[in-house]
Amino acid sequence: MQDLKPTSQDCSDCPIRHRAVCARCEQDELKLLEEIKYYRSFEAGQTVIWQGDKMEFVASVVTGIASLTQTMEDGRRQMVGLLLPSDFVGRPGREHAAYDVVATTNLVMCCFRRRPFEQLMITTPHIAERLLQMTLDELDAAREWMLLLGRKTAREKIASLLAIIAQRTAALDQAVTNNSLSFDLPLTREAMADYLGLTLETVSRQISALKKDGVIHLEGKRAVTIPDMNMLLDEAGDDSDGGMLA
Repeated sequence: MQDLKPTSQDCSDCPIRHRAVCARCEQDELKLLEEIKYYRSFEAGQTVIWQGDKMEFVASVVTGIASLTQTMEDGRRQMVGLLLPSDFVGRPGREHAAYDVVATTNLVMCCFRRRPFEQLMITTPHIAERLLQMTLDELDAAREWMLLLGRKTAREKIASLLAIIAQRTAALDQAVTNNSLSFDLPLTREAMADYLGLTLETVSRQISALKKDGVIHLEGKRAVTIPDMNMLLDEAGDDSDGGMLA
């Protein structure tokens, strides 16, 4: 597994500090994590770990996005999840990777050696509590994603994915201005089509329709502005009080 030049960063300056697995840690607990952490960087398209490989580490996504992909015996592949900043990679107690993890964009991960991390979970309740909360949130998101793939229209699927990315961006920035959000779309339209089970043509058509109707504004291929988040949530089939995106 190849990596790029490691990144060094102090926990107090970490952009995901308030949402990552260490969010509840006190300063003395952070010092223990500092002793077992290291950073790895990956280029877009690079495989972080292959399905079935032995997991020597667990990690938090610091910047960038990765995809979780599962391959069937006959070679068919399906993207089954996205890892956004602050999401956790790997499972304590599980030695082998259940999915391929591939960098969708340039990616930086804060890694912890797996066995020392498992020991810290026993001695540091704040880490175990936060990981349990994140796991339950992930379970809720997976159930809602089943609804999205099974029942939502193509327009609702696109709106839902844009809303998820927009809200996660806002949560990391800890700032929302007049219900308007701007972000750089981290996925190509091909990747969106793969993830949502749509054709590339359908994705492009629905994005154009949302733009025409004023639900989103586009500048170039990646810069997206949501002028009214409630309007986007309505298009996603979710209420503005939370729904799928709580």
